[in-house]
Amino acid sequence: MSSISSVFPNYSRRTVIIGRSGELSSEIIRKSLHFLIALTPSLAAVNKMATVFLLITGVLGYTLMETLRLSGVKVPVISSLTGMASRPRDFGRFVMGPVTLGLGALCALLLYPSAAAAIAIYALAFGDGFASLVGRFLGKWRPAFLYGKSIEGSVACFTAVLLISYAVSGNLHIALVAAFTATAVEALPLEDYDNLLIPITVGLAVQFSGFML
Repeated sequence: MSSISSVFPNYSRRTVIIGRSGELSSEIIRKSLHFLIALTPSLAAVNKMATVFLLITGVLGYTLMETLRLSGVKVPVISSLTGMASRPRDFGRFVMGPVTLGLGALCALLLYPSAAAAIAIYALAFGDGFASLVGRFLGKWRPAFLYGKSIEGSVACFTAVLLISYAVSGNLHIALVAAFTATAVEALPLEDYDNLLIPITVGLAVQFSGFML
């Protein structure tokens, strides 16, 4: 019996293209949500306590809805959005990304002064976000010391954090410290927990570099 690929020579190629397109759509949805955390410093500048409350409420509300989803209860919009943004490794599991994302931003707000917290949160939003997009779809060089991640993704992370940190601080030394720290942490095999560690370590590094605003 002839195989599908012999009868339809373009079948495999089309399947790969369709699968790639679905993967791209899922990653774009996931990182669009990821980029939204960059609104946190602007909201905190208006009302820090309200922003802290919003983050806590968001994390708790998502936790409840995700628990319901895993129990078979469909939550309108949220369950569909979580499903579309999930990675294959998340199927049948509690999707931790939004929880660690909210907690990472919350820790930055509570631990550091406003400017340092802003750099830490922007590093999370844009450094990690662009690293994932570029690495997943353009990454080709994947040395062993990056644990499967790519040189291209790390360069994207470094560049994004360098530019946004310099825009906030106006200090090249601080921007370099933030960029090196974010890139080093993002390269570790932390899965969703990099959302928590990137803002904490970047904020700490910025504080130690003397940016006490």
